[in-house]
Amino acid sequence: MSQLYFKQLLAGRDFGKNNPFASQMENFIYLIGDQKTHECVVVDPAWDIQEILNIAAQDGMKIVGALATHYHPDHIGGSAFGMNIEGLAELIAKNPCQCHVHKLEAAGVTQITGLSKSDLMLHESGDVVHVGDISIELLHTPGHTPGSMCFRLKDSLVSGDTLFLQGCGRVDLPGGDSEQMYETLTQRLSALPDQTVLYPGHAYGGEHAPLSEVREHNPMMRIKDLATWKRVRGF
Repeated sequence: MSQLYFKQLLAGRDFGKNNPFASQMENFIYLIGDQKTHECVVVDPAWDIQEILNIAAQDGMKIVGALATHYHPDHIGGSAFGMNIEGLAELIAKNPCQCHVHKLEAAGVTQITGLSKSDLMLHESGDVVHVGDISIELLHTPGHTPGSMCFRLKDSLVSGDTLFLQGCGRVDLPGGDSEQMYETLTQRLSALPDQTVLYPGHAYGGEHAPLSEVREHNPMMRIKDLATWKRVRGF
């Protein structure tokens, strides 16, 4: 049996089943950990914190930290679209632990969630978070927000709203940057091997696929120059 514990959960299907907004948003959260130590971290906890904790506990796992891909409320909780979404604040209240964020995302996370800076562990690109013997590499992938991050585990990439199976994150929201997103897709992520499996932040086009397929079928990955990118994206 593999020592890696990895679980992809879809809001509205696997948790938050009674929340119609969770179903509409199609957020994925992830539990990643070490089955030997029974410890895991949760990526982008939102919508129904108790149920996420219950799922981990049913698998014999203890959540010992959180990783935030970026600060938007559908990923970490807070107020959005007239809703108050559960997230990091409720997780830390029920299950005290630290949240790992990129240093450029800290201000957004504290503003959206009401957490204090002491609740956050700030990171640079290339930092590694260890859960037992499992290593998670943090990759800074700006564009959707200034401090957006993807999380790499050997042949897997948890990409948040940076890249979906079809499309990529919006760049017209506060903090978005079209040129940075183009650079992220064409330079920061271009070095990853084709066999790397993409696990996105939303079920836009599917749940997971090798990067070889994403590069072939995702139109945002086939744009060859910045001028064309700006014309297609409208920025």
